[in-house]
Amino acid sequence: MANEKKNHVGLGAILSVLSISWILPILIVLVNSFKNKIWINDEPFKLPNAETFSGFLNYVMAMKKYGFLEAVGWTVFITVVSVILILVCTSMCAWYVTRVKNRVTKLIYLLCIFSMVVPFQMVMFTLSLVANRLGLVTPWGIVIIYLGFGAGLAVFMFCGFVKSIPIEIEEAAMIDGCSPVQTFFLVVLPIMKPTYISVGILETMWIWNDFLLPYLVLDVKKYKTISIVIQYMKGSYGRVDMGAIMAALVMAVIPVIVFYLSCQKYIIKGVAAGAVKG
Repeated sequence: MANEKKNHVGLGAILSVLSISWILPILIVLVNSFKNKIWINDEPFKLPNAETFSGFLNYVMAMKKYGFLEAVGWTVFITVVSVILILVCTSMCAWYVTRVKNRVTKLIYLLCIFSMVVPFQMVMFTLSLVANRLGLVTPWGIVIIYLGFGAGLAVFMFCGFVKSIPIEIEEAAMIDGCSPVQTFFLVVLPIMKPTYISVGILETMWIWNDFLLPYLVLDVKKYKTISIVIQYMKGSYGRVDMGAIMAALVMAVIPVIVFYLSCQKYIIKGVAAGAVKG
């Protein structure tokens, strides 16, 4: 009993150190976002005082001078539309692939799994060229690209969950007169809610924080996401507005943290449900 208690104490201490190491960088960014930019490099680990405190000046500068609010609008649009498109299309695909057993559906499933293995760096230059020729360099076009890159994980998780749904439920719905589309949206989709929420959280966090894909695809002269705006806060000759960057980072991170904390209880449940083997 004593050894077990010591093990729990030791494990708690290790996890506490790891938690602090993860939280500390966020706290440093938050503290420095309220400092004058000339003090951030000189005293990055000190709390603001009467001399270094700048109030919300850095936040105002990020929003007015660098167009942060406009970037937030485009980021929200791209994230919401992409996630909705991924959830609807991949869940329908996973249901069809799981219930219809033939070579075509097996090939579709294998291609989705294979897309999870291929590194993005292998296809990014070809992707940029194809997106430019097809006119996908707008926020409306990039959601299609996100659908392609997000389909692998989503289909994999949805397929695992669909295998756990008794097919008798769907057969009963069809006997009652439901078409395949009605069966999916009225019967299957509500049952898939845990996996829907889990996939939605994972895809939202990925798309919201993504930098490379929007930077390669979007016409950055017209459309900038949050990550691109933060990158563009670097001036000429290596000059960097650290105050505005810190403020922008805080404003970019807060929505994701709030969203994650409010939905985290569904993640493990959804991932476990999507990992069922059939």
